[in-house]
Amino acid sequence: MNLSELRPAPGARTKPTRKGQGIGSGLGKTAGKGHKGQKARSGGGVRPGFEGGQMPLQRRFPKRGFTNIFKKQITAINLDQLNVFEAGTEVTPELLLETGVIKKIGDGVKILGDGTLEKALTVKVHAFSKTASEKIAAAGGKAEVI
Repeated sequence: MNLSELRPAPGARTKPTRKGQGIGSGLGKTAGKGHKGQKARSGGGVRPGFEGGQMPLQRRFPKRGFTNIFKKQITAINLDQLNVFEAGTEVTPELLLETGVIKKIGDGVKILGDGTLEKALTVKVHAFSKTASEKIAAAGGKAEVI
């Protein structure tokens, strides 16, 4: 038996109990809220994170750093990953996405110089590292910035 196979017993009450529907229901009169007080009122209760006036956890902890809202999500790949293409192919971000070399383009694609390129390719992406562009040229290809 698994948790996903659990079912209510035959004849068991599966409808939710309606509160405040008379004394015989077991949840009549105050409907399980007790007598008076903040939690008994309509719209009553405290906000999430409220600790009864004690300094809340999110204010007790120190704050560190910040989130740069202008950060660019650059997808970086190494030169040796371009060896999957045939010689003379024009490599673009769309082609990299189609072949599964990258998962998403984001704000741009950058080629890094790790590994060796064994084929002459025309690579058209958003950015290159210095060593990557040198290695592409050395292999007989072209590195073009979009």
